[in-house]
Amino acid sequence: MYRTSAVPSSRHRPAVSRNWRSFGRRSVMSVALVATAVVLPACARNPVTGHRELALISEAQEIQMGREAAQQAAQSLGLVQDDALQQYVQRIGAKLASNSERPGLPWTFRVVDDASPNAFALPGGFIFVTRGMMNLMTNEAELASVLGHEIGHVTARHSVQQMSRGQLAQLGLGIGSILAPEAAQQFGQLASTGLQLLFLKYGRDDERQADELGFKYALEANYDVRYMADVFAALDRLGDASGQSPVPPWLSTHPDPGDRVETARARVAQLTRPLTNTIVDRGPYLAHIDGLVYGENPRNGFFEDGSFIHPDLRFRLQMPTGWKAQNLPQAVVAMSPQQDAILQLTLVPGTSATAAAQQFVRQEGVQAGQAFQQSINGIPAAGSYFQAQTEQGPVQGLAAFFSFDGNTYQLLSYAVDNRFSAYEPAVRSTVGSFRALTDRKLLDIQPRRMHIVTLDRTQTLAELASSQHSPLSPAELAILNGVPSADTPLERGMAVKIVR
Repeated sequence: MYRTSAVPSSRHRPAVSRNWRSFGRRSVMSVALVATAVVLPACARNPVTGHRELALISEAQEIQMGREAAQQAAQSLGLVQDDALQQYVQRIGAKLASNSERPGLPWTFRVVDDASPNAFALPGGFIFVTRGMMNLMTNEAELASVLGHEIGHVTARHSVQQMSRGQLAQLGLGIGSILAPEAAQQFGQLASTGLQLLFLKYGRDDERQADELGFKYALEANYDVRYMADVFAALDRLGDASGQSPVPPWLSTHPDPGDRVETARARVAQLTRPLTNTIVDRGPYLAHIDGLVYGENPRNGFFEDGSFIHPDLRFRLQMPTGWKAQNLPQAVVAMSPQQDAILQLTLVPGTSATAAAQQFVRQEGVQAGQAFQQSINGIPAAGSYFQAQTEQGPVQGLAAFFSFDGNTYQLLSYAVDNRFSAYEPAVRSTVGSFRALTDRKLLDIQPRRMHIVTLDRTQTLAELASSQHSPLSPAELAILNGVPSADTPLERGMAVKIVR
């Protein structure tokens, strides 16, 4: 696993509101139990090592589980809507996998619409790379090393080994790495929006083996494997630039990117074959990411001055003051400073706020309190106070529903241990803030996009950033372009990345 505004191009235009259109679908978590059918202990030979090991699920089960998880990942996370890019990544990945130890798997490679630099593998050969990682890389050789690494996790059956050891809770399926894990850790115990996903934590040995396998697969496909170190170096530089550790706490079991740089370079030094005439393909790669959204896409919703704003769905909501809020693929969630109360906004089926409110209080274990039905800022609304019993104990809260623009929204807030009364004024204020978005500037906001420009003279990235009015710092542009610094002279005719 890897981690760390010009006129929009129709090639890279993301699906409308992918963060929200997926509401009401099954959580990705639901597929985590596909493989829990009763099986008898058995041994199988690891395709990579040749060693016999405990295997409690068959390859058919592995593929079935991975396929269903991949469908849910595509629905919940959203795919980049660019057929040419998707076909390009599929072609590169399939070429690598065809010479692996498991060529017969239904290998599938997709680019998901997420800003973080990341890639993950699902059991059975279903692999995803984020657009954030695509934006970070600079050539096809780097892409091959990333896809090769993820192929290695599948061929070595790392997730199958975890499940066979009885660690079903750590199945993870890689999804957690993309769903803002720090938020899921904070909100997962209270929110029922799929944030309970437990994260795949391959051990250091698994990660090192996947690195080694990725190196081998890329080399066998005639890629210049010297660029594998550049991927780790870019991740390391991103961590330094952000002032954070390049290895997040939730990835503490993973090797440090800096160590992986040195290991990758050591592998190259040990090669007995020359790397002349190997594939780099910088130009074709850059052509495929030209116009790709860079960073968070505001069309999927964003925060401004304490409000959550969704341009595509045309609404805004004021969050409680001091609460930590985050826009996640299946919900907007906020938690109180004391972490004893939560608020979450989701889409629910139907078009009637009243019907949705009635259905909510009819749930088993929910005890309804005072109900309301009224118009809030011209929007039909209904809801009820409630009490319920959860795994964390009894909770009290307020569930409000809004019918707006053909959708029904659920704003659910609750607290534990009879603490809701302390938060009720803030919650009521948030409920009363749901309104239509009318500010044309916010309605028309567009994402930043990657653009590839050819230098018409020798210059530095610092000079280019100034002339192009780039919203990114020269240092960040240097990382994106894989050059030592923003003051490094770049030759005339070179294709470079710029963000507008």
